[in-house]
This record gives sequence, structure tokens and C-alpha cells, in this order.
Amino acid sequence: MMSINRNLELEIEKAAQILATGELVAIPTETVYGLAANAQQDAAVAKIFVAKGRPANHPLIVHVLEASDADYFASEIPDFAQKLMQAFWPGPLTVIVPRKKNRATAAAGGHDSVGLRSPSHPVARALLKQCALLGVKGLAAPSANLFGKVSPTNAQHVRADFPANLYVLDGGECSVGIESTIVDCTRQAPVLLRPGMISADQIEQTTGLRLILNADLKVLGKEAPKASGTLESHYAPKAKLRLFSKKQLADEIVKYADQKLLNLIGIYSTLPNSKIESIIYRLMPDDAAQCAHDLFSILRDFDQYAVEEIWVENVPDLSEWAGVKDRLKRAAASA
Repeated sequence: MMSINRNLELEIEKAAQILATGELVAIPTETVYGLAANAQQDAAVAKIFVAKGRPANHPLIVHVLEASDADYFASEIPDFAQKLMQAFWPGPLTVIVPRKKNRATAAAGGHDSVGLRSPSHPVARALLKQCALLGVKGLAAPSANLFGKVSPTNAQHVRADFPANLYVLDGGECSVGIESTIVDCTRQAPVLLRPGMISADQIEQTTGLRLILNADLKVLGKEAPKASGTLESHYAPKAKLRLFSKKQLADEIVKYADQKLLNLIGIYSTLPNSKIESIIYRLMPDDAAQCAHDLFSILRDFDQYAVEEIWVENVPDLSEWAGVKDRLKRAAASA
């Protein structure tokens, strides 16, 4: 657990003051760094969309300190949503619930629902507490990256993406490393809109209800609310990302060596390290949580080397890997 010394306390107080005046601050959470604004100031929230290059109708997640603070933004919190909040808040879970009129209008992209989350990162929590003293009820905070690109998991990532005048509250490295699980709670049963490190099994066990997948809604001809990070192409590095089975990847590396290709590529795999000079190799953990923690940093690292392609081994088709699998699939969709 990160300790908050007096210097960091002063930085948190400054960040809260900046947010209260309607400006943006990059903040740490346990998932990824967020680009935050006062959720109740539509003009401030509009600056997030401009800074990220994000469509204004694509909703943002509103971060609150406690489950009790959700009532300010939510017109209704169904019983199964409350069970999820009690089980996983603070933590990497976002619930989408009906929104009160005139609350977080811009953050919700004009929709009648709102995504709410209570982060567990100690700096984020201290900031939310300080913001509350200044009358700020919640922070709209999507990932602090350019829209559709790789999310940031440390302060240096944020500074690489945005102008130097953006205030970055440095809370160290994010412990989770991928964005929150998003569950739509606006209908009679939970709907998984974005997988994360809170698994489908955990959601079903907590709610006692069958979890509906977003793809199932499409088959039924029903629309789910728009939500962060659910576009087909997202989380994309600059390099083309390609996914392979372990065997396919091994075969591709052999062909690459045989053809004596000189294009610089990055490989993220459980395969033994290749000694080919034009390959930059990173070992993929066999643990889902560790892989999630490392993923975005690895992709950004490959981009720093200016590789032309990134070859990634497909992760296991298991519930605990669903969040990583989702991010890789969306990152590869832009290729």
C-alpha cells in the first residue's frame, strides 16, 4: 500500500483546487491513470473530450469516494447493483445505472444512464475526499491517453501523451493495469459490457443472476448503453499488433529468421527468447493478473523501440484472462 507523505498531501490539495476551478488533472487509480474533471461541470468535462480527441457522445466513468456517494448521480440503484458495489467497491468495477436529471450530463454523453466507480488507489481516494471538501461530488475520468490508444499505467506515460501544462498527480505504478470491468445494471439482469479483472464468475456468484454478455444483447436486438472502452478498435499501439496461437507464433518466427527479415518487431509470448537481433522479446507471464499489470507498459515499450509490428501469443480462453483477451483483441482490430 502506497503511503501518503506531507509532500504528496500538498500535491493532492493542489490537484483538488485545480479540479474545483474547472481544469483537468491526470490522476492515478488502481486500474490506469485517468484524465479527470469535476463531473458536475459540463464545461470542464468538455475539455476532456477535446484533450483526448474523444467523441462527445461516448460516456465517461464518474469516480466517487463511497457507495453512498453514488446516490448523488444515480436515480436508482437496483439490488443486484448494490450487491456488486458492496462486494467490489472500492475496486476495479464500474456499474452503469439510471442517471438523475441534470447530474453528470456531459460526462454521461447525454445518455440517461451513468457509469460509476469507487477507486481503491489511496491517492485517488485522498483526492476524492479533498475534492468533496471543495464541493466536488465526483470526478469524470476516462483513461489519460489519446482516444483509442494504449492506456497509461504510470505518470510518465501520461506526460508522454499530453502537453507539459497538464497537472499530473503521480501515484506510482497502477496495481491492476487494465481498465475496470463494466456491468450494465439498467435492466433486470447484469450485462457485461467490458471485461476486466473482476470476472464473470465473480459477478454471477455475487448477484445470484446469470450474466448476460453484450454480444447476446445484439442477437436479441437490444441495445446496451454506450460505455468506455467498448469500441471494436481500442487500446492500439502505434505498431500493427497481430495475434497468434503459440504454434503459429513459433512458425512465424522460424519463417522470419529463414527469410532474414530486418524489420524490427516485438514479440510478447511464453515462448523461449529468440536470439534474432531484429526481434525485441518480452516474456508473457502465465498469470492473468500479472499479464494485465504488464500489458500496456509492454505495448508502450515496444512503441518506444519503433517496432513495425507486435506479435502476441493468444492468452488462455479462461474467465480470469477475459480482460487481457479483450484488450488484445481491440488493440489488434486497428491493424
